[in-house]
Amino acid sequence: METVVAPVTEGSSPPPRPNALSGSSRVAVGILATRLTGLARERAIAYFFGNSAVAGAFRAAFRIPNLLSNLFGEGVLSAAFVTVYAKLRAKGEDEEAEEVAAAVFGMLALVSSVLVLIGILIAPLLVDAIAPGFEGGDRTLTIRLVRILFPGAGALVMSAWCLGVLNSHRRFLLSYSAPIAMNATMIAALVLFGTRSRPERLVVYVAWASVIGSVLTFLVQLPSVLRLLPAFQPILDFRSENVRTVMRNFGPVFVSRGVVQISAYVDQMIASFLGAVAVSTLGYAQIISVLPVSLFSMSVSAAELPALSSVVGSQDEIAALLRKRLSSGLRRIAFFIIPSAVAFLLLGDVLAAGLYQSGRFNYANAVYVWSVLAGSAVGLLATSLGRLYSSAFYALLDTRTPLRFAIIRVILTTGLGVLFALYAPQWIGIDPKWGVAGLTVSAGMAGWVEFALLRHALGERIGKVGISAGFATKLWFTALIGGLLGYGLKLSLGVNHPVRLATLVVLLYGAIYFAGTALLGVPESRSTIGAIARRTGWMRASR
Repeated sequence: METVVAPVTEGSSPPPRPNALSGSSRVAVGILATRLTGLARERAIAYFFGNSAVAGAFRAAFRIPNLLSNLFGEGVLSAAFVTVYAKLRAKGEDEEAEEVAAAVFGMLALVSSVLVLIGILIAPLLVDAIAPGFEGGDRTLTIRLVRILFPGAGALVMSAWCLGVLNSHRRFLLSYSAPIAMNATMIAALVLFGTRSRPERLVVYVAWASVIGSVLTFLVQLPSVLRLLPAFQPILDFRSENVRTVMRNFGPVFVSRGVVQISAYVDQMIASFLGAVAVSTLGYAQIISVLPVSLFSMSVSAAELPALSSVVGSQDEIAALLRKRLSSGLRRIAFFIIPSAVAFLLLGDVLAAGLYQSGRFNYANAVYVWSVLAGSAVGLLATSLGRLYSSAFYALLDTRTPLRFAIIRVILTTGLGVLFALYAPQWIGIDPKWGVAGLTVSAGMAGWVEFALLRHALGERIGKVGISAGFATKLWFTALIGGLLGYGLKLSLGVNHPVRLATLVVLLYGAIYFAGTALLGVPESRSTIGAIARRTGWMRASR
């Protein structure tokens, strides 16, 4: 039987032009644009709030309603909806695919509306559960912010539905750049009200701006989605077997996503016992640590999932193609994630200072953030590669295997997190505030266990697939050389000019890494350099 991957049918995306960006590149470009505006937003937040209790209240409040968008958002829809929708389109069943999309929209609209209302009503209970260490004014402010932010989370759920449809049609750029609207709205609020409002009042304005931006994120995608679904009408009809398949997939993925989110919330819960400033520090560090995961792991995984889900053929043919695509994707992810981990470990203060140091945020705050980034380096590669392994299971319509391993990961993260964050500092005689770094170390260790389980289980399904030790050694060696030289440059220049220092160190580090890996014969290095040269040349020629 011939293996087929997403044939072009009526309504499908046309074949890419020779100079068109690949799917993962379009995802990366969209995410990069979003993350850059997000970093500008975070720099503005750092300027006006610093590493303060108000910033901690905002971080905690922002995370609570975000549970809704995370549980019903991109990850769940990718595994439950996109896998079914993309396969229907690959078979030419566009009408049935559109009905599935309409039914999923109706389900999400109903469920998210009910949960938004419940979240607003029980906000005090949620704050007590997620940030039990908050008391007095910190708790009161956090409750108020949670109630404001919940409707925005509902809008982000519907935005994720748009993303699922667009991705299935290989329309990646708009869906991943749409959150720029939310970042721009929040930045505008900070600029307009920042100099004339107390922090406690300003943070309320920023929360309302986040809600407006969330709605805009949904609305900017909707016209393109409606053009792809010309007969779209929201329905609540679950008689279709394909809709029931989505619902069956949705349950395990929902629980799996929930388990992973529980891990993040447990981290915040533990951090709240170290004070609101520790919660704020954890948030600042996570903004940086998720950047390479978003750019290089999420972009590859998001672009590969529709293609993997569209494969039809015999079991051996499907397994062979999955191994081929996964091997390429894993190498691409590792090529960028390994130097990111080394940068977090050796140059985290330079990165944090370059991004945040201004106004109320000083270098001591940057060093505090560095400790959390260094902990993140422990499991960065494992969690990034594990995301693609999970996508392979979802493409095989197996949502339960990743769930089992996610539960193991959360149990380990929780136990180790309590140990490392709350007890280890006093055992080794350091300030308890440094325990927040133990949270990311524990998460990294648990991430390696989950990664090993995913790789082993997938190998039994489709055959062994991964990156070779020789390839990984070349990347780690070159990254460490570049990181040590960057660290030396920091020592020689001092830390008085954070933006200039970060620029010089990152440029030196990047140049050494790309040059070194190219000399060692790493094809991903040469192809990346070549792609950049072609793109810049193409852009100059097109002017």
